[in-house]
Amino acid sequence: MPLQTIDEVIARLEEIIQYCIKTNNRLGYFAVLYHRVTCRIKEGILNQEFEDNKRMERLDVLFATYYITAWDQWQAKHKPAASWGIAFVTGQKRGVIMQHLLLGINAHINLDLGIATAAAMKGYSLREIQKDFNTVNVILASMIDLVQDELLKVSPLMFLLDNFGKNFDEKMTEFSIVTARQGAWQFATELSLKTGIQHASCVATRDATIAHLASLLANPKGKVFSGMMKVISWLEYKEPAKIIETIRYVAQQAAAKVAPAIQREQQQ
Repeated sequence: MPLQTIDEVIARLEEIIQYCIKTNNRLGYFAVLYHRVTCRIKEGILNQEFEDNKRMERLDVLFATYYITAWDQWQAKHKPAASWGIAFVTGQKRGVIMQHLLLGINAHINLDLGIATAAAMKGYSLREIQKDFNTVNVILASMIDLVQDELLKVSPLMFLLDNFGKNFDEKMTEFSIVTARQGAWQFATELSLKTGIQHASCVATRDATIAHLASLLANPKGKVFSGMMKVISWLEYKEPAKIIETIRYVAQQAAAKVAPAIQREQQQ
């Protein structure tokens, strides 16, 4: 049955998280972060933080459906969108915690968000939802920044990416939620003007572009940068289940601190 409410989305995400904990699956890193973001959006809806709270729930459910569909396809050994396929394949490797989070964010924001936004506003002016669209992304960006700061507890050398990484691989270290948000809005605008074959072609072209970015995130270039990534990985927690629980905790802490960011967005 299609998901209808944000509570159903939260419950489904929790199922994915529990599966990843039981199987020590690194794909749970993004799932648990996304679960907490969704819980924070639910709190925002209940607190009437958005211009149209009913519409926001509809967008949230549509948005989550694309990730959950990709997950279900992967679990059934079917082919998901190329952007998600690279994220899921990389999840079977060790990598760096932030690398796995960025791959999920890349597919979900750069691909899924534009599709979901255009679908949620079908028959309406896309501009009507732009402020709420921006507020959702402020929540996500704020939480990512706070979670990244706290990940030093499980990834002691994470600071190396910020301090030295830009000299070696910009794609990995300069991935920006702000840039992704702008690209997602432009994509939604373009997609809202298309139907049928043109709509499908636009989605396929976008997926190919975002899959290329995913490949760069999954396989950073440069010997020095690659070596640095290996060192960071060696000193991270070894058990994915424990990392998932740690991300859950720090994301919960981060969610309580994003209200000022939302207020700033609403005042603009």
